[in-house]
Amino acid sequence: MTVAAEGSSPLPAPRAGRRSLLQSEQAKGLALVSPTFLYALILLGLPILLVIAYSFWTQDYLTVDRNFTLENYRVALTEPIYRDLLFRSLYVSLVVSALTVVLAYPIAYFISFHGGSHKNLWLFLITIPFWTSYLLRVMSWKVILGYNGVLNSGLLGLGLIDEPSTALLYNTSAVIITLTHAWAAFAILPIFVSLEKVDRTLLETATDLGDGPILRFLRVTLPLSIPGVVAAMLIVMIPTVGDYVTPKLVGGKDGVMISTAIQTQFLKGANWPLGAALSVATMAAVTAMAAATVFLIRSAARLAR
Repeated sequence: MTVAAEGSSPLPAPRAGRRSLLQSEQAKGLALVSPTFLYALILLGLPILLVIAYSFWTQDYLTVDRNFTLENYRVALTEPIYRDLLFRSLYVSLVVSALTVVLAYPIAYFISFHGGSHKNLWLFLITIPFWTSYLLRVMSWKVILGYNGVLNSGLLGLGLIDEPSTALLYNTSAVIITLTHAWAAFAILPIFVSLEKVDRTLLETATDLGDGPILRFLRVTLPLSIPGVVAAMLIVMIPTVGDYVTPKLVGGKDGVMISTAIQTQFLKGANWPLGAALSVATMAAVTAMAAATVFLIRSAARLAR
């Protein structure tokens, strides 16, 4: 009887463990997320894989040769025009992200620490520029920086210049100014969220230990808000490398970026493989620059502590 009872156990232990695992909350959560994750992976991953595949092919007008070659990468990385455009794009992106964070941090700090009950109102006001088209915001800077624009008219009225300046528009500086304004709100929000998470009791403790406002900020507030700073840098840096509209409208020949070369190869030059190689090289370069920026910021934060 005992042997029979033992031999007729309802479920083996491993099988029961697998069943309980499948019925767990984690498994149910994965089952809900998996279809969406796979859909997003296909939607985002397949185009990137297609671009990478094209970068190793060659094209003669409408005929695509699918034999593996590195010629496109040789042209993309060694031709002076493409190399200079890539370096200019990385430079513009890095400067824009740095300026945007520097300008956004005081605003986010003010809203977080001095906004009081009006924080939501301040955040609402920050989003007002996004009620208009991005194209209109870029065109407004073209009006401001133009030869007969607002800035030149103001400088003439103040007697600071004798004639309108042509150095304000159609150059790299105009692209940097326009992109910095366009992406400011995207930097303010993550920094604000990071500052909201700073424990105010730590600031009170620092004050009790004799730290003044500046030391309290450098030792407590700034290090704890580094995640928001890093997020803001990445949010601005990555898309501005490939910005196409702004250099086209306010950059002129001196503000051309790599996106223009990529567009030319895809739409005018009928050379999709070279355009794909330029795209992949840009993605790799901005990934390396973003990783280096994150590493440097976090290293500086650790040293500051």
